[in-house]
Amino acid sequence: MEKAINRQRVLLDHLRPSSSSHNFESTLSASACLAGDSAAYQRTSAYGDDVVIVAAYRTPQCKSKRGGFKDTHADDLLAPVLKALIEKTNLDPREVGDIVVGSVLAPGSQRASECRMAAFYAGFPETVPIRTVNRQCSSGLQAVADVAASIKAGFYEIGIGAGLESMTINQMSWDGDVNPKLKNFQKAQDCLLPMGVTSENVAHRFGVTRQEQDQAAVDSHRKAAAATASGRFKDEIIPVATKIVDPKTGDEKPIVVSVDDGIRPETSVAGLGKLKAVFKKDGTTTAGNSSQISDGAGAVLLMKRSVAVHKGLPILGVFRTFAAVGVDPAIMGVGPAVAIPAAVKAAGLELEDIDLFEINEAFASQFVYCRKKLELDPQKINVNGGAMAIGHPLGATGARCVATLLHEMKRRGRDCRFGVVSMCIGTGMGAAAVFESGDGCDELCNGGRKVESNNLLSRDAR
Repeated sequence: MEKAINRQRVLLDHLRPSSSSHNFESTLSASACLAGDSAAYQRTSAYGDDVVIVAAYRTPQCKSKRGGFKDTHADDLLAPVLKALIEKTNLDPREVGDIVVGSVLAPGSQRASECRMAAFYAGFPETVPIRTVNRQCSSGLQAVADVAASIKAGFYEIGIGAGLESMTINQMSWDGDVNPKLKNFQKAQDCLLPMGVTSENVAHRFGVTRQEQDQAAVDSHRKAAAATASGRFKDEIIPVATKIVDPKTGDEKPIVVSVDDGIRPETSVAGLGKLKAVFKKDGTTTAGNSSQISDGAGAVLLMKRSVAVHKGLPILGVFRTFAAVGVDPAIMGVGPAVAIPAAVKAAGLELEDIDLFEINEAFASQFVYCRKKLELDPQKINVNGGAMAIGHPLGATGARCVATLLHEMKRRGRDCRFGVVSMCIGTGMGAAAVFESGDGCDELCNGGRKVESNNLLSRDAR
Protein backbone atom coordinates (compact mmCIF):
# COMPACT_ATOMS: atom_id res chain seq x y z
CA MET A 1 0.00 0.00 0.00
CA GLU A 2 2.86 2.39 0.81
CA LYS A 3 4.26 1.89 -2.70
CA ALA A 4 0.92 2.90 -4.21
CA ILE A 5 0.77 5.99 -2.01
CA ASN A 6 4.28 6.98 -3.03
CA ARG A 7 3.50 6.53 -6.73
CA GLN A 8 0.42 8.69 -6.36
CA ARG A 9 2.38 11.34 -4.47
CA VAL A 10 4.88 11.56 -7.32
CA LEU A 11 2.07 11.99 -9.85
CA LEU A 12 0.25 14.57 -7.76
CA ASP A 13 3.30 16.62 -6.74
CA HIS A 14 2.79 18.99 -9.65
CA LEU A 15 3.43 22.25 -7.81
CA ARG A 16 7.11 21.69 -7.15
CA PRO A 17 9.01 23.59 -9.85
CA SER A 18 11.78 21.81 -11.71
CA SER A 19 14.11 24.77 -11.15
CA SER A 20 15.58 25.36 -7.70
CA SER A 21 15.65 29.10 -8.42
CA HIS A 22 11.95 29.33 -7.46
CA ASN A 23 10.80 28.94 -3.89
CA PHE A 24 7.32 27.49 -4.22
CA GLU A 25 6.02 24.95 -1.77
CA SER A 26 3.97 21.98 -2.87
CA THR A 27 0.84 21.70 -0.76
CA LEU A 28 -0.60 18.50 -2.17
CA SER A 29 -1.23 15.42 -0.16
CA ALA A 30 -1.72 11.91 -1.50
CA SER A 31 -4.23 9.48 -0.11
CA ALA A 32 -4.39 5.73 -0.35
CA CYS A 33 -6.40 4.39 -3.25
CA LEU A 34 -7.82 0.95 -2.67
CA ALA A 35 -8.61 0.28 -6.32
CA GLY A 36 -5.25 -1.33 -7.10
CA ASP A 37 -3.50 -0.92 -10.43
CA SER A 38 -4.25 -1.98 -13.98
CA ALA A 39 -3.15 -5.55 -13.39
CA ALA A 40 -5.99 -5.91 -10.88
CA TYR A 41 -8.62 -4.08 -12.91
CA GLN A 42 -12.07 -5.59 -12.64
CA ARG A 43 -15.64 -4.48 -12.29
CA THR A 44 -16.85 -3.99 -8.76
CA SER A 45 -20.50 -3.55 -9.74
CA ALA A 46 -22.68 -6.55 -10.42
CA TYR A 47 -23.09 -7.10 -14.12
CA GLY A 48 -26.10 -5.14 -15.29
CA ASP A 49 -25.81 -2.54 -12.54
CA ASP A 50 -22.97 -0.43 -13.88
CA VAL A 51 -23.76 2.88 -15.58
CA VAL A 52 -23.56 3.11 -19.35
CA ILE A 53 -23.91 5.85 -21.93
CA VAL A 54 -26.19 5.01 -24.85
CA ALA A 55 -26.11 8.38 -26.64
CA ALA A 56 -24.08 11.60 -26.53
CA TYR A 57 -24.57 14.60 -28.79
CA ARG A 58 -23.59 18.23 -29.06
CA THR A 59 -24.42 21.29 -31.06
CA PRO A 60 -21.74 22.88 -33.20
CA GLN A 61 -19.57 25.26 -31.19
CA CYS A 62 -19.82 28.81 -32.55
CA LYS A 63 -17.89 32.00 -31.92
CA SER A 64 -19.69 34.21 -29.44
CA LYS A 65 -20.99 37.56 -30.73
CA ARG A 66 -19.84 36.74 -34.28
CA GLY A 67 -20.75 33.14 -34.99
CA GLY A 68 -23.78 31.18 -36.06
CA PHE A 69 -25.45 31.29 -32.63
CA LYS A 70 -25.03 34.99 -31.90
CA ASP A 71 -28.80 35.53 -32.19
CA THR A 72 -29.89 32.22 -30.66
CA HIS A 73 -31.49 32.01 -27.22
CA ALA A 74 -29.75 29.72 -24.75
CA ASP A 75 -32.77 27.44 -24.38
CA ASP A 76 -32.84 27.02 -28.16
CA LEU A 77 -29.29 25.65 -27.94
CA LEU A 78 -30.13 23.05 -25.30
CA ALA A 79 -33.44 21.83 -26.71
CA PRO A 80 -32.08 20.25 -29.94
CA VAL A 81 -29.57 18.00 -28.14
CA LEU A 82 -32.13 16.94 -25.53
CA LYS A 83 -34.57 16.13 -28.30
CA ALA A 84 -31.94 14.17 -30.24
CA LEU A 85 -31.27 11.87 -27.28
CA ILE A 86 -34.91 10.81 -27.24
CA GLU A 87 -35.53 10.64 -30.97
CA LYS A 88 -32.38 8.74 -31.88
CA THR A 89 -32.87 6.13 -29.15
CA ASN A 90 -36.69 5.93 -29.33
CA LEU A 91 -36.73 6.34 -25.56
CA ASP A 92 -39.98 7.31 -23.88
CA PRO A 93 -39.09 10.70 -22.31
CA ARG A 94 -41.35 9.89 -19.34
CA GLU A 95 -38.77 7.32 -18.23
CA VAL A 96 -36.04 9.91 -17.61
CA GLY A 97 -35.55 10.32 -13.86
CA ASP A 98 -33.71 13.65 -13.98
CA ILE A 99 -31.94 16.08 -16.29
CA VAL A 100 -28.87 17.84 -14.89
CA VAL A 101 -27.43 20.76 -16.88
CA GLY A 102 -24.02 22.32 -16.32
CA SER A 103 -23.97 26.08 -16.81
CA VAL A 104 -21.68 28.84 -15.56
CA LEU A 105 -22.31 32.44 -16.53
CA ALA A 106 -26.08 33.00 -16.49
CA PRO A 107 -27.90 33.99 -13.29
CA GLY A 108 -28.77 30.72 -11.59
CA SER A 109 -32.54 31.09 -11.35
CA GLN A 110 -32.81 32.38 -14.92
CA ARG A 111 -30.76 29.55 -16.38
CA ALA A 112 -32.73 27.00 -14.37
CA SER A 113 -35.93 28.34 -15.89
CA GLU A 114 -34.43 28.36 -19.39
CA CYS A 115 -33.38 24.73 -19.01
CA ARG A 116 -36.87 23.74 -17.88
CA MET A 117 -38.28 25.57 -20.90
CA ALA A 118 -35.81 23.77 -23.19
CA ALA A 119 -36.97 20.41 -21.85
CA PHE A 120 -40.53 21.28 -22.83
CA TYR A 121 -39.40 22.38 -26.30
CA ALA A 122 -37.65 19.02 -26.65
CA GLY A 123 -40.80 17.07 -25.85
CA PHE A 124 -40.29 16.12 -22.21
CA PRO A 125 -43.43 15.97 -20.07
CA GLU A 126 -43.94 18.04 -16.95
CA THR A 127 -43.19 14.98 -14.79
CA VAL A 128 -39.47 14.99 -15.69
CA PRO A 129 -37.46 17.23 -13.32
CA ILE A 130 -34.44 19.31 -14.26
CA ARG A 131 -31.75 21.21 -12.39
CA THR A 132 -28.49 23.03 -13.03
CA VAL A 133 -24.99 22.59 -11.61
CA ASN A 134 -22.03 24.97 -11.64
CA ARG A 135 -18.46 23.81 -11.16
CA GLN A 136 -17.24 26.37 -13.65
CA CYS A 137 -15.40 24.86 -16.64
CA SER A 138 -16.16 21.29 -15.55
CA SER A 139 -19.90 21.89 -15.13
CA GLY A 140 -20.90 19.72 -18.09
CA LEU A 141 -18.73 16.85 -16.88
CA GLN A 142 -19.99 17.35 -13.32
CA ALA A 143 -23.55 17.02 -14.63
CA VAL A 144 -22.70 13.68 -16.25
CA ALA A 145 -20.97 12.51 -13.05
CA ASP A 146 -23.92 13.60 -10.90
CA VAL A 147 -26.34 11.61 -13.03
CA ALA A 148 -24.05 8.56 -12.98
CA ALA A 149 -23.82 8.79 -9.19
CA SER A 150 -27.59 9.09 -8.83
CA ILE A 151 -28.12 6.02 -11.00
CA LYS A 152 -25.57 4.08 -8.94
CA ALA A 153 -27.33 5.22 -5.76
CA GLY A 154 -30.64 3.91 -7.06
CA PHE A 155 -32.42 7.27 -7.24
CA TYR A 156 -33.47 6.48 -10.80
CA GLU A 157 -32.39 4.22 -13.66
CA ILE A 158 -32.22 6.69 -16.57
CA GLY A 159 -30.89 10.25 -16.54
CA ILE A 160 -29.38 12.96 -18.72
CA GLY A 161 -26.23 14.95 -18.02
CA ALA A 162 -25.94 18.06 -20.18
CA GLY A 163 -24.13 21.37 -20.55
CA LEU A 164 -25.11 24.78 -21.89
CA GLU A 165 -23.47 28.16 -22.39
CA SER A 166 -24.19 31.24 -24.47
CA MET A 167 -21.19 33.48 -23.97
CA THR A 168 -22.81 35.89 -26.40
CA ILE A 169 -25.69 36.47 -24.01
CA ASN A 170 -23.92 36.07 -20.67
CA GLN A 171 -20.64 37.88 -20.17
CA MET A 172 -17.85 36.92 -17.79
CA SER A 173 -18.18 39.55 -15.07
CA TRP A 174 -18.45 40.04 -11.31
CA ASP A 175 -21.74 41.47 -10.04
CA GLY A 176 -21.80 43.39 -6.78
CA ASP A 177 -19.04 44.26 -4.32
CA VAL A 178 -16.08 42.05 -3.45
CA ASN A 179 -15.70 41.21 0.24
CA PRO A 180 -12.84 43.42 1.52
CA LYS A 181 -11.58 40.76 3.92
CA LEU A 182 -10.18 38.79 1.01
CA LYS A 183 -7.14 41.09 1.13
CA ASN A 184 -6.08 39.12 4.21
CA PHE A 185 -6.25 35.81 2.34
CA GLN A 186 -3.89 35.40 -0.60
CA LYS A 187 -5.63 32.29 -1.90
CA ALA A 188 -8.95 34.14 -1.85
CA GLN A 189 -7.39 37.00 -3.81
CA ASP A 190 -6.06 34.55 -6.36
CA CYS A 191 -9.58 33.24 -6.96
CA LEU A 192 -10.28 36.56 -8.69
CA LEU A 193 -7.26 36.49 -10.98
CA PRO A 194 -8.17 36.74 -14.68
CA MET A 195 -7.79 33.31 -16.24
CA GLY A 196 -5.22 34.68 -18.67
CA VAL A 197 -3.04 35.76 -15.77
CA THR A 198 -3.14 32.24 -14.35
CA SER A 199 -2.04 31.04 -17.79
CA GLU A 200 0.94 33.36 -17.67
CA ASN A 201 1.73 32.08 -14.17
CA VAL A 202 1.80 28.49 -15.42
CA ALA A 203 3.98 29.40 -18.38
CA HIS A 204 6.43 31.33 -16.20
CA ARG A 205 6.55 28.96 -13.25
CA PHE A 206 6.96 25.80 -15.30
CA GLY A 207 8.89 27.10 -18.28
CA VAL A 208 6.32 26.62 -21.07
CA THR A 209 7.62 28.62 -24.04
CA ARG A 210 5.70 30.79 -26.49
CA GLN A 211 6.86 28.48 -29.29
CA GLU A 212 5.38 25.44 -27.53
CA GLN A 213 2.09 27.25 -26.96
CA ASP A 214 1.73 28.48 -30.52
CA GLN A 215 2.59 25.04 -31.89
CA ALA A 216 -0.09 23.47 -29.68
CA ALA A 217 -2.63 25.92 -31.08
CA VAL A 218 -1.62 25.15 -34.66
CA ASP A 219 -1.92 21.43 -33.96
CA SER A 220 -5.40 21.92 -32.49
CA HIS A 221 -6.67 23.78 -35.56
CA ARG A 222 -5.02 21.32 -37.94
CA LYS A 223 -6.58 18.28 -36.25
CA ALA A 224 -10.01 19.92 -35.92
CA ALA A 225 -9.98 20.96 -39.58
CA ALA A 226 -9.03 17.41 -40.63
CA ALA A 227 -11.78 15.93 -38.44
CA THR A 228 -14.37 18.29 -39.92
CA ALA A 229 -13.27 17.67 -43.51
CA SER A 230 -13.38 13.89 -43.06
CA GLY A 231 -16.80 13.96 -41.36
CA ARG A 232 -15.59 12.60 -38.02
CA PHE A 233 -17.79 15.05 -36.10
CA LYS A 234 -21.00 14.19 -37.95
CA ASP A 235 -22.02 11.42 -35.56
CA GLU A 236 -21.81 13.69 -32.53
CA ILE A 237 -23.10 17.02 -33.92
CA ILE A 238 -26.81 17.82 -34.05
CA PRO A 239 -27.49 20.55 -36.65
CA VAL A 240 -29.44 23.47 -35.20
CA ALA A 241 -32.07 25.39 -37.16
CA THR A 242 -31.93 29.00 -36.00
CA LYS A 243 -31.69 32.56 -37.31
CA ILE A 244 -29.08 35.20 -37.83
CA VAL A 245 -29.84 38.92 -37.63
CA ASP A 246 -28.18 41.55 -39.79
CA PRO A 247 -26.88 44.10 -37.24
CA LYS A 248 -27.33 46.99 -39.72
CA THR A 249 -30.80 46.28 -41.07
CA GLY A 250 -32.28 44.04 -38.40
CA ASP A 251 -33.34 41.57 -41.07
CA GLU A 252 -33.60 37.95 -39.91
CA LYS A 253 -32.35 35.08 -42.03
CA PRO A 254 -33.10 31.42 -41.21
CA ILE A 255 -29.99 29.23 -41.14
CA VAL A 256 -28.97 25.73 -40.14
CA VAL A 257 -25.70 25.52 -38.21
CA SER A 258 -24.02 22.15 -38.66
CA VAL A 259 -20.27 22.72 -38.19
CA ASP A 260 -17.98 24.39 -35.66
CA ASP A 261 -17.26 27.86 -37.02
CA GLY A 262 -14.11 28.81 -35.09
CA ILE A 263 -11.70 26.39 -36.77
CA ARG A 264 -8.97 28.10 -38.81
CA PRO A 265 -7.17 25.55 -41.03
CA GLU A 266 -4.70 28.17 -42.21
CA THR A 267 -3.35 28.85 -38.71
CA SER A 268 0.47 28.82 -38.61
CA VAL A 269 3.16 29.31 -36.01
CA ALA A 270 4.46 32.26 -37.98
CA GLY A 271 1.04 33.88 -38.02
CA LEU A 272 0.41 33.29 -34.32
CA GLY A 273 3.85 34.65 -33.53
CA LYS A 274 2.72 38.09 -34.70
CA LEU A 275 0.01 38.32 -32.03
CA LYS A 276 0.70 40.34 -28.91
CA ALA A 277 0.37 38.97 -25.41
CA VAL A 278 -2.93 40.00 -23.86
CA PHE A 279 -2.51 39.67 -20.11
CA LYS A 280 1.10 40.50 -19.38
CA LYS A 281 3.76 42.68 -20.94
CA ASP A 282 6.29 40.39 -22.62
CA GLY A 283 3.99 37.48 -21.79
CA THR A 284 3.19 34.42 -23.90
CA THR A 285 -0.61 34.05 -23.72
CA THR A 286 -2.38 35.44 -26.78
CA ALA A 287 -5.80 35.28 -28.39
CA GLY A 288 -4.33 32.68 -30.74
CA ASN A 289 -3.12 30.19 -28.13
CA SER A 290 -6.14 30.43 -25.82
CA SER A 291 -9.53 28.74 -25.97
CA GLN A 292 -12.22 30.47 -28.00
CA ILE A 293 -15.18 32.17 -26.32
CA SER A 294 -18.11 30.21 -27.71
CA ASP A 295 -21.79 29.29 -27.64
CA GLY A 296 -23.00 25.70 -27.57
CA ALA A 297 -24.62 22.79 -25.75
CA GLY A 298 -24.23 19.05 -25.30
CA ALA A 299 -26.16 16.18 -23.70
CA VAL A 300 -25.39 12.62 -22.58
CA LEU A 301 -27.97 9.87 -21.95
CA LEU A 302 -27.02 7.46 -19.14
CA MET A 303 -28.76 4.41 -17.68
CA LYS A 304 -28.19 1.14 -15.87
CA ARG A 305 -26.67 -1.48 -18.13
CA SER A 306 -29.54 -3.87 -17.47
CA VAL A 307 -32.02 -1.24 -18.65
CA ALA A 308 -30.02 -0.57 -21.82
CA VAL A 309 -29.81 -4.29 -22.55
CA HIS A 310 -33.53 -4.77 -21.92
CA LYS A 311 -34.32 -1.92 -24.33
CA GLY A 312 -31.90 -3.22 -26.94
CA LEU A 313 -29.91 0.02 -26.98
CA PRO A 314 -26.29 -0.08 -28.15
CA ILE A 315 -23.82 0.85 -25.43
CA LEU A 316 -21.62 3.74 -26.54
CA GLY A 317 -19.52 3.73 -23.38
CA VAL A 318 -19.35 2.86 -19.69
CA PHE A 319 -18.95 5.46 -16.95
CA ARG A 320 -16.15 4.30 -14.66
CA THR A 321 -14.86 6.97 -12.27
CA PHE A 322 -14.85 10.71 -11.62
CA ALA A 323 -12.52 12.89 -9.54
CA ALA A 324 -12.55 16.58 -8.70
CA VAL A 325 -9.49 18.05 -6.97
CA GLY A 326 -8.29 21.39 -5.67
CA VAL A 327 -5.08 23.17 -6.70
CA ASP A 328 -3.48 26.58 -6.24
CA PRO A 329 -5.85 29.20 -7.72
CA ALA A 330 -2.91 31.19 -9.10
CA ILE A 331 -2.03 28.29 -11.41
CA MET A 332 -5.49 26.80 -11.83
CA GLY A 333 -4.55 25.40 -15.25
CA VAL A 334 -2.54 22.55 -13.72
CA GLY A 335 -5.78 20.92 -12.50
CA PRO A 336 -5.79 18.05 -15.04
CA ALA A 337 -2.27 17.02 -13.97
CA VAL A 338 -3.75 16.21 -10.57
CA ALA A 339 -7.27 15.10 -11.45
CA ILE A 340 -6.30 12.64 -14.18
CA PRO A 341 -4.04 10.47 -11.98
CA ALA A 342 -6.67 10.53 -9.23
CA ALA A 343 -9.47 9.37 -11.53
CA VAL A 344 -7.32 6.78 -13.29
CA LYS A 345 -6.16 5.34 -9.97
CA ALA A 346 -9.74 5.12 -8.75
CA ALA A 347 -10.53 3.02 -11.83
CA GLY A 348 -7.75 0.59 -10.92
CA LEU A 349 -5.72 1.63 -13.95
CA GLU A 350 -2.39 3.23 -14.82
CA LEU A 351 -1.90 6.21 -17.10
CA GLU A 352 -0.41 3.97 -19.79
CA ASP A 353 -3.69 2.00 -19.87
CA ILE A 354 -5.59 5.01 -21.20
CA ASP A 355 -5.98 4.91 -24.97
CA LEU A 356 -7.47 8.35 -25.56
CA PHE A 357 -7.62 11.68 -23.74
CA GLU A 358 -9.86 14.72 -24.18
CA ILE A 359 -8.16 17.47 -22.17
CA ASN A 360 -9.76 20.89 -22.42
CA GLU A 361 -7.43 23.42 -23.99
CA ALA A 362 -8.32 26.39 -21.81
CA PHE A 363 -4.89 27.81 -22.59
CA ALA A 364 -1.99 26.30 -24.50
CA SER A 365 0.28 26.93 -21.51
CA GLN A 366 -1.68 24.68 -19.17
CA PHE A 367 -2.42 22.10 -21.85
CA VAL A 368 1.27 21.74 -22.72
CA TYR A 369 2.25 21.65 -19.05
CA CYS A 370 -0.23 18.88 -18.18
CA ARG A 371 0.79 16.83 -21.20
CA LYS A 372 4.45 17.09 -20.30
CA LYS A 373 3.97 16.63 -16.56
CA LEU A 374 2.05 13.39 -17.01
CA GLU A 375 4.34 12.29 -19.87
CA LEU A 376 1.35 11.53 -22.07
CA ASP A 377 1.69 10.39 -25.67
CA PRO A 378 0.70 13.39 -27.84
CA GLN A 379 -0.86 10.96 -30.32
CA LYS A 380 -3.47 10.03 -27.71
CA ILE A 381 -4.58 13.56 -26.77
CA ASN A 382 -7.28 15.64 -28.46
CA VAL A 383 -6.89 13.71 -31.69
CA ASN A 384 -9.65 15.78 -33.31
CA GLY A 385 -8.51 19.12 -31.94
CA GLY A 386 -9.56 20.94 -28.82
CA ALA A 387 -10.93 24.17 -27.39
CA MET A 388 -8.35 26.42 -29.06
CA ALA A 389 -9.94 25.44 -32.38
CA ILE A 390 -13.39 24.10 -31.54
CA GLY A 391 -14.25 26.52 -28.75
CA HIS A 392 -14.95 26.50 -25.01
CA PRO A 393 -18.56 27.35 -24.07
CA LEU A 394 -17.85 26.99 -20.36
CA GLY A 395 -20.78 24.97 -19.06
CA ALA A 396 -21.09 22.88 -22.22
CA THR A 397 -17.45 21.83 -22.61
CA GLY A 398 -17.61 18.76 -20.35
CA ALA A 399 -20.59 17.29 -22.20
CA ARG A 400 -18.99 18.18 -25.55
CA CYS A 401 -15.78 16.39 -24.58
CA VAL A 402 -17.69 13.26 -23.49
CA ALA A 403 -19.47 13.13 -26.84
CA THR A 404 -16.26 13.67 -28.79
CA LEU A 405 -14.35 11.08 -26.77
CA LEU A 406 -16.96 8.32 -26.94
CA HIS A 407 -17.64 8.68 -30.64
CA GLU A 408 -13.91 8.57 -31.40
CA MET A 409 -13.51 5.51 -29.17
CA LYS A 410 -16.35 3.84 -31.06
CA ARG A 411 -14.64 4.57 -34.38
CA ARG A 412 -11.39 3.03 -33.14
CA GLY A 413 -13.07 -0.15 -31.97
CA ARG A 414 -11.62 -2.72 -29.59
CA ASP A 415 -8.12 -1.27 -29.79
CA CYS A 416 -9.41 1.74 -27.82
CA ARG A 417 -10.81 0.57 -24.50
CA PHE A 418 -10.27 3.36 -21.95
CA GLY A 419 -10.66 7.10 -22.34
CA VAL A 420 -10.37 10.15 -20.08
CA VAL A 421 -12.05 13.57 -20.13
CA SER A 422 -10.41 16.28 -18.04
CA MET A 423 -10.22 20.04 -17.61
CA CYS A 424 -8.89 22.76 -15.34
CA ILE A 425 -11.38 24.83 -13.36
CA GLY A 426 -11.40 28.50 -12.39
CA THR A 427 -10.54 29.32 -8.75
CA GLY A 428 -8.11 26.40 -8.72
CA MET A 429 -9.54 22.95 -9.35
CA GLY A 430 -9.38 20.11 -11.83
CA ALA A 431 -11.78 17.36 -12.83
CA ALA A 432 -11.44 14.10 -14.72
CA ALA A 433 -13.59 11.09 -15.58
CA VAL A 434 -12.69 7.66 -16.93
CA PHE A 435 -14.84 5.93 -19.54
CA GLU A 436 -14.69 2.45 -21.02
CA SER A 437 -15.72 1.75 -24.58
CA GLY A 438 -18.99 -0.05 -25.10
CA ASP A 439 -17.59 -2.84 -27.27
CA GLY A 440 -14.41 -3.23 -25.25
CA CYS A 441 -16.15 -4.42 -22.09
CA ASP A 442 -16.01 -7.88 -20.63
CA GLU A 443 -19.11 -9.87 -21.52
CA LEU A 444 -19.57 -10.88 -17.89
CA CYS A 445 -18.42 -9.49 -14.58
CA ASN A 446 -15.19 -11.18 -13.50
CA GLY A 447 -15.43 -10.01 -9.91
CA GLY A 448 -16.31 -13.48 -8.64
CA ARG A 449 -13.73 -15.33 -10.70
CA LYS A 450 -11.48 -17.67 -8.73
CA VAL A 451 -7.84 -16.59 -9.01
CA GLU A 452 -5.49 -19.56 -9.21
CA SER A 453 -2.31 -17.48 -8.82
CA ASN A 454 -1.28 -13.97 -7.89
CA ASN A 455 -0.25 -13.07 -11.43
CA LEU A 456 -3.28 -10.84 -11.87
CA LEU A 457 -2.97 -9.08 -8.54
CA SER A 458 -1.77 -5.54 -8.07
CA ARG A 459 1.99 -5.26 -7.99
CA ASP A 460 1.67 -3.77 -4.52
CA ALA A 461 -0.27 -6.82 -3.30
CA ARG A 462 2.36 -9.35 -4.35
